Amino acid sequence: MKKSVFMLIAMVLTLLLVVGCGGEKQEKKAEYKPTVKKVVATYVQAPLNVPSIVQKERKSFEDAYKAYNLPFEYSTITSGADQTAALASGDIQLLNCVGGSSVLISAAAGADIKIISVYANAPKAFKLFSKDDNIKNPADLKGKTIAGPKGTILHELLAAYLKKGGLSMKDVKFVSMGLPAARAAVEAGKVDAALQAGPLAYTAEKAGLHIVTNGEGLVSGLTVTATSSKFYKENKPLVDEFLKVQKSTLKYMQENKAEAMKMTAKATQLKPEAVEAMYPLYDFNPEIKDITKQNLKETQEFLVSAGIMQKKVDVDKLFF
Repeated sequence: MKKSVFMLIAMVLTLLLVVGCGGEKQEKKAEYKPTVKKVVATYVQAPLNVPSIVQKERKSFEDAYKAYNLPFEYSTITSGADQTAALASGDIQLLNCVGGSSVLISAAAGADIKIISVYANAPKAFKLFSKDDNIKNPADLKGKTIAGPKGTILHELLAAYLKKGGLSMKDVKFVSMGLPAARAAVEAGKVDAALQAGPLAYTAEKAGLHIVTNGEGLVSGLTVTATSSKFYKENKPLVDEFLKVQKSTLKYMQENKAEAMKMTAKATQLKPEAVEAMYPLYDFNPEIKDITKQNLKETQEFLVSAGIMQKKVDVDKLFF
């Protein structure tokens, strides 16, 4: 009988402890008051942002923020400069895939921006193409005209490739233009080479354009997620929720790859075999490592040397 009484007391104490902890958690959640009426994050589909596509299809963020009685909205701003400007204005709270170069440029201009996780590393997804298959090394590019978007990972790729051969951007004529225009220009023979990424790089290769190089060993192909320190300090639970969704999405992709590929093919209007071929080029591990910071420091060196950034920032302080 005594043994039964002791067991009953132990069970009651355990129950009280569990209820107490749960109550404490609910109380803490109740204490938090969001400073925003809605949560807005960017939706960037290209080059092949499978996590974002899956999150949108499954309404992952909408469901996550219901717990805070907050509506969730997507903003389809894709330009890095426009994304960081929208973050600074408060129109957007979370940048779900922005280039590391855009974060650096924004920070150098005095904006309040902080990196909260890695979105992807994809050096092999960034490529330099030419119609001339005699262009096989950096020296072959001397005096050539090359098209691509200025101040981007692709621009950095070109600079790094030239440097590998003892050349610099001064040894080529670089024309700044968007990816579709650059592709059209090289096919028309108006430029000697064009920088491409993602699906456009895939279709350029399939169309028979010669791959001069990709970014492996030259650039990290780093994209990140970011917010402002003000939003983070005032709404840390919302940022934590964002990171939880990021991790749960990657788990879903791992366990349901076929479904994730179908969602991506549908959203991008690419053939399933194209998605399957490109997907291995992307590493969506969100962990911030020492190499992440080192890669960003190397990007900063490029931006400063190219005159795109006028001053350096403390890269280590860009991370929470």
